Amino acid sequence: MSGPRTNASSLNVNDKQPSLCMGKRTKGLSGLSRFAKQAFQQSPAPDPSSNGTGSSSSQHPAVTITEQANFPIDHGKSPWIGSPSAQWRAYDATRLVPQYKTASEVPDHLQKYFSQRKRYFTLYDEGCLLDEEGWYSVTPELIATQIAERCRCDTILDAFCGVGGNTIAFAKTCEHVIALDISPVRLALARHNAVIYGVADRIEFILADYISFAHAYTSRPAEKRPIDVVFLSPPWGGPDYMLQENNGPEFSLANVKPIHGADLFHLTRKITRNVAYFVPRNTSLDEISGLLSDRAPSLLDQDSAEMVEVEEEWMGTKLKALTCYFGGLADGQQHLF
Repeated sequence: MSGPRTNASSLNVNDKQPSLCMGKRTKGLSGLSRFAKQAFQQSPAPDPSSNGTGSSSSQHPAVTITEQANFPIDHGKSPWIGSPSAQWRAYDATRLVPQYKTASEVPDHLQKYFSQRKRYFTLYDEGCLLDEEGWYSVTPELIATQIAERCRCDTILDAFCGVGGNTIAFAKTCEHVIALDISPVRLALARHNAVIYGVADRIEFILADYISFAHAYTSRPAEKRPIDVVFLSPPWGGPDYMLQENNGPEFSLANVKPIHGADLFHLTRKITRNVAYFVPRNTSLDEISGLLSDRAPSLLDQDSAEMVEVEEEWMGTKLKALTCYFGGLADGQQHLF
């Protein structure tokens, strides 16, 4: 293959939790963290049987900023009443979605995901919450931990944070995490879960459409762009992704939401050269390598010899996904960071 090269590596993550090194705490954050208060005052708790999913689109506002939301609290069920401190009670989201404790409570279509709940969150029994989309899209904790180690930096942006699996892992290795999602419910669940893991103070949660956010961010002067790494884990198509996978040998970036996966990558490269792209296990490697061949306007036009490192994420004998590292995140390219 001519042009940009693909460097493949493989990681097999077992159920044993690796040790983690915490990065330095940040004393002050920039104040981007806000919730949409109206979403919780005007809307009832979602029906657990409904899908409750959404996808980013240009119709969504770039950022909805209001005062912090005060979530309804059930004092009989809150998993951390009295611990850590009373101020965190405002982030209790236990009324937004059910917290399944036994398989008999779980809808049939979520049974296979519930059986893996402690792979998703090892602290699930402490009160971690997932909505419908979260059950089938959250990154298993050990894989999220591996990716976070590779993405260690000062400031990282989790562009599609969902219920917080990757966000929480990043908060253990990065000084500052910016977490975006278009769903106020999922954003609330992500903060709720981050509180359980004791890292919520290192995360800024923003209700935003990433596409609009990226366009607005890149319009800022270069000296006001503090983001070092962007993690992309966009929607693959929900449970239907598995059906798509069976219908063809390779997953095309054209199936990524909310925009073509190649366009999503090139937009992100205007923010930073350091991108970690989490994609289905059968994604076309030609398309991944082609992201560098395309040479859309980016921060690396001068680095013609750049490589992309593709890491296979295994759980036991099952290949779960691929993580593609660009810029200074790729092995041997630290000088590009």
